[in-house]
Amino acid sequence: MARGTVRDGERGERAHYWQYAELPGVDLLHARYIRKAFARHTHETFVFAAITEGVEAFHYRDRLVQAGPGQIALVNPDTPHTGHAGVPEGWTYRTIYPDAEIVRSIAADTLALRGAAGFTSPVVDDPYAARLVIGVHRAAEEGNALAADSLLRLVTARMLRSHGGLVTPLPPRSAGARNAARARDVLEAGMVEPPTLERLASDLGTSPFALLRAFRDAYGMPPHTWLTDARVRRARQLLDAGTPPAEAAAAVGFTDQSHLSRHFTRSVGVPPGAYQRARGAGRAR
Repeated sequence: MARGTVRDGERGERAHYWQYAELPGVDLLHARYIRKAFARHTHETFVFAAITEGVEAFHYRDRLVQAGPGQIALVNPDTPHTGHAGVPEGWTYRTIYPDAEIVRSIAADTLALRGAAGFTSPVVDDPYAARLVIGVHRAAEEGNALAADSLLRLVTARMLRSHGGLVTPLPPRSAGARNAARARDVLEAGMVEPPTLERLASDLGTSPFALLRAFRDAYGMPPHTWLTDARVRRARQLLDAGTPPAEAAAAVGFTDQSHLSRHFTRSVGVPPGAYQRARGAGRAR
């Protein structure tokens, strides 16, 4: 069992990010946040966040939604979202991050859905499902592999039945969407030394404002925000492979480890070191 715990006594916040080795492909987070604000970011995994106290508010695509006790915040892979307190006392939640392949295999097994299965609503008001998410955590904490795996499959199937379906995106058709995709490829390939917006637009034969608008329409965030998110995601991959945080920071284009830590924590919820302790030790078992 691998764990990475962070506490902030002055703010009254705590975050416990970890893995249970007998539940592969799933990360877990148990946290209380009060003043913390997650930057707009994405995950490669799904997110099931069962709120146990307070209220979390988050921007999901172009909507501001809220989730309170007995509700689950649901986020599909690669979907931009934020996160902050919806009430002064903040929020407490237990979150599971299952790999996309796990959710899609459950969708195929229980609903005969083949393809990019996902969820159609960012908030599910289902106290029983929320208890199942909490049950996954508690079973993992107790070392009960059978219960943890069973509860994960039960809650995923339940939410797929009530709020699931195929979410295959439409292919880009406009010139603006094609330019946005090309810009994304350029930024991903050159994230250490990215071009300016003006240079990027010029190379693509468009104007900076047209590219900015097209990029936001295609990916839910402007190019500079997308690049920060991409750097964090690449840094996670490097940390998973055992790269020290300072080296990971340099490899993805952050100025130093503190620069990485600031943005990493705003997206993941814990600093790179705590994340790596959880992920690294879990993979070593």
